Amino acid sequence: MKNFAMIGAAGYIAPRHMQAIKSTNNQLVAALDPNDSVGIIDSYFPDADFFTEFERFDRHIDKLRRANHSAKIDYVSICSPNYLHDSHMRFALRSDADAICEKPLVLNSWNIDGLLEVEKDTGRKINTILQLRVHPSILALREKVMSEERDAKHDVDLTYITSRGHWYLQSWKGDEKKSGGIATNIGVHFYDMLHFIFGDLQENIVHHSDATSAAGYLEYEKARVRWFLSVDFKYVPQSAKEQGQRTYRSITVDGDEIEFSGGFTDLHNLSYKEILSGRGFGLEENRVAIETVSHIRNATPLGAKGTYHPFLKV
Repeated sequence: MKNFAMIGAAGYIAPRHMQAIKSTNNQLVAALDPNDSVGIIDSYFPDADFFTEFERFDRHIDKLRRANHSAKIDYVSICSPNYLHDSHMRFALRSDADAICEKPLVLNSWNIDGLLEVEKDTGRKINTILQLRVHPSILALREKVMSEERDAKHDVDLTYITSRGHWYLQSWKGDEKKSGGIATNIGVHFYDMLHFIFGDLQENIVHHSDATSAAGYLEYEKARVRWFLSVDFKYVPQSAKEQGQRTYRSITVDGDEIEFSGGFTDLHNLSYKEILSGRGFGLEENRVAIETVSHIRNATPLGAKGTYHPFLKV
């Protein structure tokens, strides 16, 4: 049984990490969040110590380490706001623990270089949640693409709309300096998936980018991709709205829909199993996706010109 600490226990994604820790028969020893709305912990680890101040959390983790206590932390799960990931991973490694960090790993690729140095200094490892890399449908598509003998690139459309209320722009997620913007916050794992399936990124064009939606064109070794992301409910197709849906997710390859909606609830469990078995995804596996979103964030949008996603006109 491994001992875990968690940073960001009140966040949206934290329960999936708690479930993954529990499902792999490990223990959450301590958790931190400045927000004390963390009653969800009782459903998983009611005996976990909880802190709202980083300084007290830090002291507690350090005491366990120095005493070589039976509850000494082996892993720190990081579910904090995006801009804090870098600092919290450094804290984990310097606390003589490995890190398991939610996406996006960092906001800029040069942060990866610094973290590689901390790994080398401490001898500890950073693991990342790239959950689509363990999704059965994505793995099957990757295997198919890799086994093909063809010169023509695939034509791919990626559409992801996950509606959010007015709170979204008032939270840290609406602050580009903290979240990295819409493409980073809700899209980084899709860009990683595209690179994972279709190879090296060759071209990155941005057609549109604002606080609630973004669109562009990516070209990989084996695919041309039109993409559209949004948190605005108005972009959800009418057919989905009529079914009461507020989220719409679609990936088509050469006009054929890739079904990967199911199984998402188990992907964190699978990710943790791989990490605990020594097969987790490390820093370098994140580099292309982080470079992709960093470019999108800083690019000047071209507007509806060239090869753009059809939702851009909606």
